[in-house]
Amino acid sequence: MNTLPERPITILIAALGGEGGGVLADWIIATAASQDYPVQSTSIPGVAQRTGATTYYVELYPAHIAELGDRRPVMALTPAPGYVDVMVSSELLEAGRAMLNGFVTPERTTLIASTHRIYTVAEKMHMGDGRVDSERILKAAQTMAKRAILFDMQDLAERSGTVISAVLFGALAGSGVLPLPRAACEEAIRKGVQGAAASFKGFELGYSYASGEAKQASPEEVKRWRGAPSERVRKTFPAKAHPILEEGVARMADFQDRDYANFYLDRLEPIAKLDREQGGGASGYDLTSETGRFLALWMSYEDLIRVADLKSRRSRFERVRAEVQAKPDEPVHIVEYLKPGVEEVAAMLPPMLSKRLLAWAEKRGLTYKLNVGIYLKSTSVLGFLMLRTLAAMRPLRRMSARYAEEQALIERWLRAVSAAAGRDLSLALEIALCARIIKGYGETHRRGKASFLRILDTLVDGGTLQDERARAAAIGKARAAALADPEGRGLEHSLATHGIVPLPPQPKPIRFMRRPPPDRRAA
Repeated sequence: MNTLPERPITILIAALGGEGGGVLADWIIATAASQDYPVQSTSIPGVAQRTGATTYYVELYPAHIAELGDRRPVMALTPAPGYVDVMVSSELLEAGRAMLNGFVTPERTTLIASTHRIYTVAEKMHMGDGRVDSERILKAAQTMAKRAILFDMQDLAERSGTVISAVLFGALAGSGVLPLPRAACEEAIRKGVQGAAASFKGFELGYSYASGEAKQASPEEVKRWRGAPSERVRKTFPAKAHPILEEGVARMADFQDRDYANFYLDRLEPIAKLDREQGGGASGYDLTSETGRFLALWMSYEDLIRVADLKSRRSRFERVRAEVQAKPDEPVHIVEYLKPGVEEVAAMLPPMLSKRLLAWAEKRGLTYKLNVGIYLKSTSVLGFLMLRTLAAMRPLRRMSARYAEEQALIERWLRAVSAAAGRDLSLALEIALCARIIKGYGETHRRGKASFLRILDTLVDGGTLQDERARAAAIGKARAAALADPEGRGLEHSLATHGIVPLPPQPKPIRFMRRPPPDRRAA
């Protein structure tokens, strides 16, 4: 009599909402059932502070039912730390959560995970770079898993025109950890969902990467997915800075036009020259790269024109349809919530008219009272035309008050970086990094700009500190304090340590709300 396996194979799947985690579990069950294996699954609702993560737990007993006779294996309904054979994760941070919770062990677990990131709410809310360090998760995966199969599965899903579950299924099949033949897996896809052609393509790519059969992408594919680099960037700037600057050039052309992209490079050339002359190659030309990074973000600031353009693009509608998995014959309605105020409207006017409008609103106390929420259906004819009309005003952006204000402050920042680079590259880098304080819109943008100007006025242009290294350290600490405390009190405390008189706290209005009348029926 053949010896039966001691235990089932345990599979834990972690997927975000809309990624087809349930479909993946169904494919595994259908394939196992077709091969006459006992199998069962359960789903465990959870929250990932993004779109809602759900885990699926599957147990597969690797012996045919025909061999068992009257006996049946006893299977668990939930996973236990230290007893998971295969961990499948649709996103890198979910793989990190699994390792943190003990579901990935070096003695037992094969980890199959996509290396792309979908940022959490906490990461997006951070004033600075609040992202979790992906490298730490990748290194931990190599140490904590018995075998780690890691690659960007979302990129392959996009190439295939399918969702990531198909690529995950291919990677699972290609890993060889389950006794499921490839043909049976493909048959489960064929019977399981519509759009099987795209799912097959994603499955094949995932299978080839996991099994080691992946082919190098053709030059045409690389050009299509990564974009062609700018010739001027290649000829003028150091190679270490090319990836950042190429993205910056593409962003400038998308934000305004080709002339604006050249303007971006015109501003960076003096910085790159100073970086090279001062020996920046030893540090990987950090000054050029970081100045280029934040200059690109700053020059492509979000105004009403930019927001309308992004919200009314074909690619955005296609992305939303893909996210909700709408079929070709299913309508999708998108309702935008906008809350423009006097400041946003004034920013689009010429400087003289803008000043008059702001002064008029401030005199009457209407600066923030006229911020009225608007619900606009961008998928309707009228809503779409309104957005496209606003986006078509892009050629007029250069005449707006916001454009003049932003460019003037950018020039002041770049002059400070250039002046410092001639003396000390570390000081110049700290000044360049201060631009990360300016971000967002509305109140967040106002606070960030106020903190930026405060550092510029006191530590950069002020004469409080004469030693360049001490000045660089003070700027770095002040920047960290500004990013950690949006209210600005942390920044003022940091400045006070250098003898700078702190500004008083900003007053906040107290709002009294009318108490609703008592419910007489309750009495």
